[in-house]
Amino acid sequence: MAASAPSIEHLTKLAPRLMPDGVGISSVKFLSGGASQELWSIGVRSPVTEALVVLRRTPEQRVRSALAIPIELEAELITLAHAADVPSPRVLYVLRPEDDLGAGFFMEHVPGEALGHKIVRDPAYADVRPLLARQCGEILARIHKLALPTELPRSSSLEIIDALDRQYQSEGRPRPVFELSLRWLRDNAAKVAEPRMVHGDFRTGNLLIDRTGVRAVLDWELAHAGDPMEDLGWICVNSWRFGEIDNPVGGFGAREELYAGYERAGGASFDRRSAHFWEVLGTLRWGVICTMSGVALREGAAVGLERAMIARRTSETELDLLNLLEA
Repeated sequence: MAASAPSIEHLTKLAPRLMPDGVGISSVKFLSGGASQELWSIGVRSPVTEALVVLRRTPEQRVRSALAIPIELEAELITLAHAADVPSPRVLYVLRPEDDLGAGFFMEHVPGEALGHKIVRDPAYADVRPLLARQCGEILARIHKLALPTELPRSSSLEIIDALDRQYQSEGRPRPVFELSLRWLRDNAAKVAEPRMVHGDFRTGNLLIDRTGVRAVLDWELAHAGDPMEDLGWICVNSWRFGEIDNPVGGFGAREELYAGYERAGGASFDRRSAHFWEVLGTLRWGVICTMSGVALREGAAVGLERAMIARRTSETELDLLNLLEA
């Protein structure tokens, strides 16, 4: 179902908040790529110029993830990140009920590419790819130093494992590799003394990149307080390499470069064993997400080729898990 475009009338009323001397709206365009939130490119005009801004909005008909934070809190985190020199778009305005546009926020438009297969293979990014893993480590170090809002949810490794186990069991189909992985994860559960800010979905596809490097970290809706090593493991999950499996970090770099950038930027106490644990957990997490896509299709709760393709990738994660458990 196509998303309903935001009202031009209501957008026009907000034009002065979106750019200096804003007087009207010149364009409204739906952007692909928002799996759970809508993204709209909005052209705002003043008497002398025009500028693009982006509206990130919660769809009216949306099954909310139990892990997702409110979109207003997401805007707050992006504002904190921007102020702390984490590459982030500047938040311009958070919607209010009286705006009659739903829940969401406007942010500045940042040019760049987020499509993973282009970032890891397109010749246009050949010169910057060797720099990206270290940049990601440095950025994560800054993210993990951000202040924790009191309303940010907290989660431990064991809580995440238990939640994944419940989801897996709900499929009603035995998967021996998942069972083995769950047992290994419980036996090797990472412990963290001090919870830090965790982005929760820091990976290729959620990073806006140009020929100079990472321009913006996107999609903060899974942020929480927890073990910072979770982010360093997640970006190394094989599914985010877009076929470039010999480059563990996002399909473009080596773990050593990621870790070096993290330590250089003063990241939290670093533990390679813990990072490996979180890579295993992240791989299982993606595997369970794949199985849930299959469940949604079978039960008629979802349709479409994209969901079917994701469901088929469960077997890939099982192979990845076996390789990781042998490492």
